[in-house]
Amino acid sequence: MKYLIAGLGNIGPEYELTRHNIGFLVLDRLADEHNATFTTQRHAYKSEIKYKGRSIHLIKPTTYMNLSGKAINFWLQELKIPKENLLVIVDDLALPFGNLRLRAKGSSAGHNGLKNIEAVTGGQNYSRIKFGIDDNFAKGRQVEYVLENFSQSELDELPLKMDKACEMILSFCTIGPQRTMNQFND
Repeated sequence: MKYLIAGLGNIGPEYELTRHNIGFLVLDRLADEHNATFTTQRHAYKSEIKYKGRSIHLIKPTTYMNLSGKAINFWLQELKIPKENLLVIVDDLALPFGNLRLRAKGSSAGHNGLKNIEAVTGGQNYSRIKFGIDDNFAKGRQVEYVLENFSQSELDELPLKMDKACEMILSFCTIGPQRTMNQFND
């Protein structure tokens, strides 16, 4: 069984610890836990881990957030992975900081990365883990907020929240989305 796990974010040191890059950060943590490293490949930084007989391919698209679908679609085709084995890790303004919610499908809710994935892969029928980043910004300041670095208190909480996200990824790949939602959703 093969899976494609896509963590959304933007490349470059200026984006490294921003809220919008939580997908990259979670996959970095998962790769570290499994002594895996990312290499630069077509449209993405890519790594692979083995877990309970599964090949789990991790990608961090290098296409920037708003064109994430290009990298995801390429790797789904390249690795011949069915869309039901795709899981996207994404930031979510509608959830309190650190809340995690797995969805087996759903709308983009205005998230440009998810909109692009829908457009390129043909629909909303793919799983995603929404990682809450809160909505603590003034009207009209959404872009600045998601591209700001995490606050110190958020950074202090982040490791435990990312560990839970990693557990959810491995659960998705072993027991599927429905059982994972029942077990982990906040």
